[in-house]
Amino acid sequence: MKKWSVTQNLTFREQLDAGIRYFDLRVSSKPGDADQEIYFIHGLFGIRVWDGLMEIDSFLTQHPQEIVFLDFNHFYAMDEAHHKRLILWIQEAFGSKLCSACSVESMTLQTLWEKKCQVLIFYHCPFYKQYPFLWPGKKIPAPWANTTSVHKLILFLETTLSERSPHGSFHVSQAILTPRVKTIARGLVGGLKNTLVHRNLPAILDWVKTQKPGALGVNIITSDFVDLVDFATAVIELNDLLQEDRALAKC
Repeated sequence: MKKWSVTQNLTFREQLDAGIRYFDLRVSSKPGDADQEIYFIHGLFGIRVWDGLMEIDSFLTQHPQEIVFLDFNHFYAMDEAHHKRLILWIQEAFGSKLCSACSVESMTLQTLWEKKCQVLIFYHCPFYKQYPFLWPGKKIPAPWANTTSVHKLILFLETTLSERSPHGSFHVSQAILTPRVKTIARGLVGGLKNTLVHRNLPAILDWVKTQKPGALGVNIITSDFVDLVDFATAVIELNDLLQEDRALAKC
C-alpha cells in the first residue's frame, strides 16, 4: 500500500531546496484520536501538519525572497473544530508572511517582497470566507486527467491549457498519472514509482520543456517523484522565455 500512496521521495525541506514552490496538500484527522491532531494524508497518514508547516516556515525565514503556494484541497474527517485548529496553526506558523487574497493580476514578486509576504494559502472549503489570508480554491484550478496513459495525459494538459482563463486565477497543470485498481493489482510489488512514473517521467519532462509560460500558457506544473529527473530546473527555466519576450517587446 505504501508504494502506491507515496508520491515524493523528498521531505518538504528537500523539495524546497530543489526549487519546488507549490504543494498539493490533503489533510485528515484520525477518527477516534482524542488529541484532535491533523496529518497530511495520501492513502496513508503522513507527518503531522504542524511539523510540515514548521519545516516550510524555517526555509522561508532563511530565504526571505522566496514565495510558496500551499494548496489545501482535500479534507478528510474534519469538523469545524478541526478546521479552526488547522487555520490557527497556519496563522501561528507563518504570521506576517501570509499574503491576503487579492487580484491575481495585482501580484508581482516586487509587491510581495515589499510587503514581506511569502505564503499564499489556498483553502478549498467555505471557511476561507472567514479569513482574509485564505484564498478560495477557485483561484487555483488544477484539472485532473485521471489516466494511466502518458499520451492521454499530455493531450489533456494541452486541452486544459487552451481552455484556461487568461485572467483572474492561477492554473495548475497536473502532469501526473493516476493508477487504476487493475494497475495496482498488476504492479502490486513495483508501486507507483516503478510501475507508472519512472518510465513515463522522461516523456512528461519533454512536454514541459516545450511549454511557454504566461497568461495563455503554463503557470504551475506538478509531478510525482520530482527527484527522478531535474524537474524543478526544467520548469524554472521556462521563466527565461518571459524575459526573452520582454526583451523583444522593447526592441
